[in-house]
Amino acid sequence: MRLLIVEDEPKTGDYLHQGLTEAGFVADLARTGTDGLHLARTGDYDLVVLDVMLPGLDGWQVLESLRRDNNPTPVLFLTARDDVADRVRGLELGADDYLVKPFAFSELLARIRTLLRRGKIKELEHLQVADLELDHVKRRATRGGQRIDLTAKEFALLALLMRRQGEVLSRALIASQVWDMNFDSDTNVVDVAIKRLRAKVDDPFPVKLIHTVRGMGYVLEIRES
Repeated sequence: MRLLIVEDEPKTGDYLHQGLTEAGFVADLARTGTDGLHLARTGDYDLVVLDVMLPGLDGWQVLESLRRDNNPTPVLFLTARDDVADRVRGLELGADDYLVKPFAFSELLARIRTLLRRGKIKELEHLQVADLELDHVKRRATRGGQRIDLTAKEFALLALLMRRQGEVLSRALIASQVWDMNFDSDTNVVDVAIKRLRAKVDDPFPVKLIHTVRGMGYVLEIRES
């Protein structure tokens, strides 16, 4: 998931960028409203974390411009202004949530994940890579026409890998997206889940789709033999 942070206060911006990156997100940081609007328009972001008081264009102007462009990217406002009229104005302009500074990072992370779950990206009803197929409506996975029985977490993991086909996903990102948790290097939950998924999706078939990229993570893709 790609996030855009628009925050002019140096320490706050750096703190958010580091924290969200460590939580498994790909995060870009803009220091002005003008730069933030440009990135939001040209980049493919899943969510924008937007400060209200910004140089150039303020957060309200950035949001108003995005919604005028029919850009549906979820926006979470961050601001020191706790006035009810300010919150109402932001929401009326199209903000999806509003968090007042100072805030706990854990609350910010929870709100971001909630917005992403209901945000602009909706699961495709049907995913297919080679002869591997995933049907979200029927919650069914098949390969070569053979039914594969998956647990709920295995289904979510496979959907993530297929949706991001060809992209190397870090363990931190997988943990964040599938288990909704921060990745602990001492925890092997991702590796264990990948091993179990491979046993069902790859082991019975000659062509392997799930690959390990040493030191980086995992990728689902078709490789030439």
